[in-house]
Amino acid sequence: MDQQKYDDLKRGERGAVISIFAYLFLSALKYYIGHTADSEALKADGINNATDIIASLAVLIGLRLSRNPADKDHPYGHWKAETVASLIASFIMMIVGIQVLYGAIQDTFKGNSEAPDLIAAWAGVFSVIVMYGVYWYNKRLANKINSQSLKAASKDNLSDAWVSIGAVVGIIGSQFGLPWLDPLTAVIVGLLICKTAWDIFREASHHLTDGFDEEEIELYKETIRNVSGVKSIKDIKARSYGNNIVVDLVILVNPNLDIRNAHDISTNVEKALMEEHGVYDVHVHIEPK
Repeated sequence: MDQQKYDDLKRGERGAVISIFAYLFLSALKYYIGHTADSEALKADGINNATDIIASLAVLIGLRLSRNPADKDHPYGHWKAETVASLIASFIMMIVGIQVLYGAIQDTFKGNSEAPDLIAAWAGVFSVIVMYGVYWYNKRLANKINSQSLKAASKDNLSDAWVSIGAVVGIIGSQFGLPWLDPLTAVIVGLLICKTAWDIFREASHHLTDGFDEEEIELYKETIRNVSGVKSIKDIKARSYGNNIVVDLVILVNPNLDIRNAHDISTNVEKALMEEHGVYDVHVHIEPK
């Protein structure tokens, strides 16, 4: 099973690499056109994509570190490396988002009276198409390999597509006698960068502090109760190691069972959770009822 998990992480690196190249191209294109067309919204969008390069690099590094096998210092493996990478990326994105906000608010109060060139809007439309394609690819790959960091990256891809849509709206609106709409849209772009950073931080910190979805726990309980020989569940806990889930539980069984039969029930519980829910590892403790 470990080799399959490592292979999945390696496949996930492709999504991060595609994101990096897409962001490199789009950030350079949008910042250049935004500067020449005098569009604050498009420049802010380009800066947003530049931060995404760093975030995607963090995801790529995290995926590669996660593939390292267990060693003396990490007996449980390096699975959480991709979660740590997501956390670092969120810090970087928040800092840049605040910088974009600061610059955009200054430009809004300057009262720029000239609308940006319409070519800036076409650059934004092109960016929307590219980013939605990258989002679609990464989302499918993340669901296939169950990668937490790649799922976060795909959310960032979708957020970037919406940011570009907002930039296009602001640029086109400025063509109709509303030049203040362009820098105002840059403010919105900054807020969206900060929101995306916060969402990634919240999810990564939730996993790193061993938080777990209560609804998922209920599904595990239902599966365990259906295993023959299980009287009831005394306790159950679950936590994430990167894209892996580990479950610890205490089940109650008939006190008259011999050790072999009790062990067989424990094994059946492990198999049920692994096969039906893709759980990586299960620790079962048995007590008499």
